[in-house]
Amino acid sequence: MNRYPLWKYLLILISIVIGLVYALPNLYGESPAVQVLPLRSHLKADAGLLARVQTALQSAQLAPDALTLDAASVKARFIDTDSQLKAKDVLQAALGEDYVVALNLLSRSPAWLTEMNALPMYLGLDLRGGVHFLMQVDMKAALDKALESNASDIRSTLREAKIAYSGVTRDSETITTRFREAEARSKGESELKQRFVGLELQQREAGGEYLLVARLKLQEQLRIQDSALQQNLVTLRNRVNELGVAEPVIQQQGADRVVVQLPGVQDTARAKDILGRTATLEVRLVDDEHQIGANGVAPFGAEVFRERDGTQLLVRKSVILTGERINDAQPGFDSRNNEPAVHINLDPVGARKFKEATRENVGRRMAIILFEKGRGEVVTAPVIREEIGGGRVQISGQMDTNEAQNIALLLRAGALAAPMEIIEERTIGPSLGADNIQRGFNSTKIGFILVAVFMIAYYLMFGVISVLALGANLLLLIALLSMMQATLTLPGMAGIALTLGMAIDANVLINERIREELRAGLPPQMAIHTGYENAFATILDSNITTLIAGIALFMFGSGPIKGFAVVLCLGILTSMFSGVMVSRAMVNLFYGRRARLHKVAIG
Repeated sequence: MNRYPLWKYLLILISIVIGLVYALPNLYGESPAVQVLPLRSHLKADAGLLARVQTALQSAQLAPDALTLDAASVKARFIDTDSQLKAKDVLQAALGEDYVVALNLLSRSPAWLTEMNALPMYLGLDLRGGVHFLMQVDMKAALDKALESNASDIRSTLREAKIAYSGVTRDSETITTRFREAEARSKGESELKQRFVGLELQQREAGGEYLLVARLKLQEQLRIQDSALQQNLVTLRNRVNELGVAEPVIQQQGADRVVVQLPGVQDTARAKDILGRTATLEVRLVDDEHQIGANGVAPFGAEVFRERDGTQLLVRKSVILTGERINDAQPGFDSRNNEPAVHINLDPVGARKFKEATRENVGRRMAIILFEKGRGEVVTAPVIREEIGGGRVQISGQMDTNEAQNIALLLRAGALAAPMEIIEERTIGPSLGADNIQRGFNSTKIGFILVAVFMIAYYLMFGVISVLALGANLLLLIALLSMMQATLTLPGMAGIALTLGMAIDANVLINERIREELRAGLPPQMAIHTGYENAFATILDSNITTLIAGIALFMFGSGPIKGFAVVLCLGILTSMFSGVMVSRAMVNLFYGRRARLHKVAIG
């Protein structure tokens, strides 16, 4: 009656063992470390970088506890902060400005755990310390910029098509083009419909003139807003690299907000300066007439830049146009070969300059260079096949769709697509973070001890089983959070403490049902079986209602509220498993094998 089949015992045992393995890294703590990340796209974290780091540390007589290479960086772990700070200075001097050397904390867990991908949970700002910004994107400015760009493009398009018009004016949400003749308006409408698919055109008449009123389609407005937000995200990620933050969090929140969390950063003024900094793009001709001199020296009138693959490229100093003339860049496909490509839109001045430059330099290469902090990198250097007019430029050749999308984002990421305002700012010191960790750990520990004392005193042997099931619940919850690489915050620790109190409630219900059945005169074995069966429906109903509330918090909450909701929902699932299956398995092992059971220790 009170026996499980073998597979259930094996399932519970395997779950506990896996939970133990993935929860263990959180017990080892963290060691001070330095993390080396390539700053330029043509540089990679590889075995060569690992060897350079190792050589630099050996020359400075610094012996790291561990030196590891992952997909994005090289990490060196040390025994104390003095060695960490010294290593940072040594590596920064040895590697130069092409690499970011960031201070970090790495888990002390053994290598065999790391090889199994058993990693500790990340710690949030309130536990580690750092800076939190909530930034809002000015979507109205993004739409205004798009309208202004379209107004300029309409003028250029009508002039190129030799369609007479008397003026183009832009209001808050519309662009009005005035014609003197209805026939000219019809021709203009036909031309604009082909060139501007994102505009909705309407014909009107006023003051003896024939008007063509254009406004952005709803779908186009959403695309512009999403594009502005994504461009700002890419720009912010590029800039945060220079802060030396090992594990920054930059993510979208809602339709027009961005959360930036910089663990370990305490200099708010510098963080604001980096996040608000601008970058520029330049278009120049590649110098094919001269060669790069010895030691990388460029001849007069030229400069040396690196391409994305790391090769050097000689480029003329004279600038054809700058990124200020680029209105938009979108990934797409080459109309001729159907290969991935990047489509760039220039403003009227940029279109005219680009047309003249391409007409005079057919067959030569043109370099598009991204400048940031005074340093330039060649994004791409295509060959000019023919004169390019109309302000629409296409870049293609030897790229896949992902690369085309990245290049388009990079071309747009020279500056923020729309202004951003910091609407919330928090700075948390590392000492406060350590104090929060200690307080959260103590509250969970004290709560667990008090619950254990009460359950054992009130329910005796069944209380001991309930406490063991509660420990299994805590173990599985921490293991799940670690496997998900969740970020643990102070509300998350509160969620763990709350989960312990809710989890023991299931065992209280079971124990009380067993007591009721014993008082009704049922034999102990039957009382145990009936108690578990009757309590399960109540436990399921109560946990489902709480789970619904947790899901609602996760869907409609943000930031710390979402973190609390994740812990709460996972805690409900683990408490159902441990409170019912684990405790029942232990009761079955202790009492179920007795043929004649006269009484049970349940208080």
